Amino acid sequence: MSMKRMFLAIAVLTFCLIANAQDDKKFTPGKFSPEKFDAALQHYITNEAKLTQQEAQKFFPVYREMQVKQRPLFDRQRKLVTEQPQDEASSLKAIRERDDIDIEMKRIQKTYHERFLELLPASKVYNIIKAEDNFYRNMFRRFNHGQRNFNPMNNPMRQRNNNQNQK
Repeated sequence: MSMKRMFLAIAVLTFCLIANAQDDKKFTPGKFSPEKFDAALQHYITNEAKLTQQEAQKFFPVYREMQVKQRPLFDRQRKLVTEQPQDEASSLKAIRERDDIDIEMKRIQKTYHERFLELLPASKVYNIIKAEDNFYRNMFRRFNHGQRNFNPMNNPMRQRNNNQNQK
């Protein structure tokens, strides 16, 4: 997944989180729930990266910290996506701001990947990064096809990959 597509996907996710956020105690079936989404992401990463309970307990607080630092960047990115520059100067400014956001996002990722490596073996960190990418890719694929109740564990691509791995 290209970096632009990943950032766009995360920006859309952030927009969905904000647009569909409700009172913590009032979630109706079929509505987006940030808590359920986070639980599904955590479950998916834990399973795909084969994290032990102890590893997950060490990893996810640091992972959530990274997400908190990335959120303002996603918000800025979402704002840029919705704006249409009206002249050359504002277009140039928007391009440079997008580039700055991409660079800052990568800086945060690199910093936190180093922290993850202090907690877990490199092979597990690599599998976490892959799992996160796959989760978002599959979630947006389903979202784009109108399947609002996304369960990444029931993903046909995952099932096909598991069948291939068993052969």
